Amino acid sequence: MADNYQASQLEGTFEFADINDLKQISSKIMPRGAFDYITGGAGTEWTLRQNTISFNQKGIVPRVMTGVENPILATSILGTQISRPIIMSPGAAQGLAHVTGDAGTARGVAAAGTIMTFSTFANKTFNEIAEAGGGAPQWFQAYFLQNRDFNKFLLDKAMAAGAKAIVITLDATVGGNREADVRNDFTFPIIMPNIQEFVQTENVNVGQLLSQTLRKISPSIINEVASYTNLPVIAKGIQSPEDALIAISHGVSAIWVSNHGGRQLDGGPASFDVLKSIADAVGGRVPIIFDSGVRRGQHVFKAIASGADIVGICRPVYYGLNIGGWQGVQEVFDHITYELWLDMQLTGCKTVEDIKNAELVTNRCL
Repeated sequence: MADNYQASQLEGTFEFADINDLKQISSKIMPRGAFDYITGGAGTEWTLRQNTISFNQKGIVPRVMTGVENPILATSILGTQISRPIIMSPGAAQGLAHVTGDAGTARGVAAAGTIMTFSTFANKTFNEIAEAGGGAPQWFQAYFLQNRDFNKFLLDKAMAAGAKAIVITLDATVGGNREADVRNDFTFPIIMPNIQEFVQTENVNVGQLLSQTLRKISPSIINEVASYTNLPVIAKGIQSPEDALIAISHGVSAIWVSNHGGRQLDGGPASFDVLKSIADAVGGRVPIIFDSGVRRGQHVFKAIASGADIVGICRPVYYGLNIGGWQGVQEVFDHITYELWLDMQLTGCKTVEDIKNAELVTNRCL
């Protein structure tokens, strides 16, 4: 942790009515540059806003004559049992939100009984994140650079830390135009130890290393990573049916529908707006993970009813971490899960699988 950056050290549970309340609270705790980095998107942030607004285009049809009570939220993905169909999407630099960083998130996610996806740009070592998770399932999100030694170094470290799957980031061959970061002249005030270890070992310049993103990503990378790691490979950043089918033809184990939370291509569609067409094209051949803009249990419900198997959340977790450490992370998962439970009860869905058959209608007056 840099000497001039004061991350939150708050710990404990707290009460709130709406996930959006946490964003307001966090804005008063976190330094401005860090807060804007976490909350911001690309360009005018149109896509970022649409990610959440788009859920309003669909309404959930209640069912009251099904005789269902006490819905069951447990489900599974790629052979891993989880307590709810909600997982932690990857997010960089969680140390901006709290001194415990990614380790605090991992502990909270483990307490929630679900999957933590840790990032190449974590502020804790992969082993520290695994230890904090206490054996709970974790996936590794890989950003690949032109330096193949770096790519293998990270995969080796992730495998050694017990990662159960590799998530290949496909939508970040260049960085999005994050205007808030430009205005704030923001640079990371905290170290990323996994990258730092490679830099020190190989005696390379960190700036030059990270600037050399792998801009030409061939579909064959799926086979290469799967063969190298012997782990399931998940293609993250899919926004079109065509790309989903290409990924499947190259042996991907799951499709992750995401637009990077609106942080990459401003003016692109909301992630929810493309989910149904991708799910129809995939046709159940591999599981579908969905994220971007999820703030309520309703959003989780609508995503699953539109073809997703599980749903990822990210920004709300930063807020919970910032306000209450690992317990705040668990609070966020439990709050959204409770909202989802209510939706399941009010629609007669006993299981997560039942949500896939729930009826959504188009809302014509927005």
